[in-house]
Amino acid sequence: MMAVQLISIRTVVTKAARFVPTSGVYPKGFKVGGIHCGVKKDGSSLDLAMLSNTHSEPAVASAVFTKNKFKAAPVQVSSRIVKEKNGQDINSLIINSGNANAVTGAKGIKDAESMISVTDSVLGNKSADSTLVMSTGVIGNLLPIENILNGIPKLSTQLGDSHEHWLACAKAICTTDTFPKLVSKRFSINGTEYTLAGLAKGAGMICPNMATLLGFFVTDAPVTSKALKQILTYSTDRSFNSISVDGDMSTNDTIVAIANGAAGGKLIDNTSESAESFALLQKEITSFAQTLAQLVVRDGEGATKFITIKIKDALTYKDAKIIASSIANSALVKTAMYGKDANWGRILCSIGYADVKSPDSVNPSKTCVSFIPSDGSKKLDLLVDGEPQAVDEVRASEILAFEDLNVEIDLGTGGGQGCEFWTCDFSHEYVTINGDYRS
Repeated sequence: MMAVQLISIRTVVTKAARFVPTSGVYPKGFKVGGIHCGVKKDGSSLDLAMLSNTHSEPAVASAVFTKNKFKAAPVQVSSRIVKEKNGQDINSLIINSGNANAVTGAKGIKDAESMISVTDSVLGNKSADSTLVMSTGVIGNLLPIENILNGIPKLSTQLGDSHEHWLACAKAICTTDTFPKLVSKRFSINGTEYTLAGLAKGAGMICPNMATLLGFFVTDAPVTSKALKQILTYSTDRSFNSISVDGDMSTNDTIVAIANGAAGGKLIDNTSESAESFALLQKEITSFAQTLAQLVVRDGEGATKFITIKIKDALTYKDAKIIASSIANSALVKTAMYGKDANWGRILCSIGYADVKSPDSVNPSKTCVSFIPSDGSKKLDLLVDGEPQAVDEVRASEILAFEDLNVEIDLGTGGGQGCEFWTCDFSHEYVTINGDYRS
């Protein structure tokens, strides 16, 4: 069975539809859209997405990219633009799905640059390199670039600011996703109402550091590029860099934040004069990014469980992240969760080999492990201060039968630091999907 056929079946039979919003609130001064241009071979799936800042003032942007050494052409080109322009006067995005334009040499770079120049031209961007480019899909194949370049002018005439336009944009960046990931919300700072909207794609090759994940979010709040960069780094570390599906890192990971200030209000900077507004905006964006990132985990390839790993009383925040990641990426933990097996020894093993630097980061005699039921009922202690508890296996099976699972680890170091990390289980379907991906 071809991968595309398998995914379409999953879309029908899984719980995906409940995560797709039927309405939304969207920032002022942005238009988006998505069309089929001929990258995907099925002849109808949307595969080209665009965003344009239509506000009279130029937008600012920041981005984070994959740490993979084989960075895809769009990653190389977009990171250069963000650096050279210091995040200033970046007003549009062009994104294709179905082909990653990764490991494609000089031709891949040229194609990515052509996508930018054509987008700048048809949108009337006043300066060169006002567009960032993203691609996702199969690695190692050249883009059908003529299809894309012919599709860009067509798409530019179909942009809008309705929920349907945003949903089409979200659908156009999907690959093995079973549902489009779209989130929006309103918030206030100093009496002025602002809006955030964003989308992401990703279902496999997730972790570490984003992996096969593309996304962007935009706001009509007024913020400097320097402040936006700091906020994006902070929020990404606590959202898109705190998720795992399978422990694999891709070549194309990109998260972009764009702000155009169309809603007005006082400019937010990362200075002492606007510290309160900066903190509020950072809090809102971090919460927003976490919601969007969690949708990626909920759509994990073949996943049946959404697992929250909460680390408490770590020596440092960095330790908490390393330990949480170690648990989240353990194939033995993930398969146990799929099998509804309360095999907490696997959790302890993954804590024990986590790459923390201090000998005081993990103290077996102080470590506690518990399952926290998602229905709000009493927690089930598995290990308390290094001592195994008499586990009620029936109760454990009841808890593990929930779609949402919560694992709490109290390290008891006295450091008081913690984090949350989100992952999913490993099922038979994960192997089926990835064994068939290029078919």
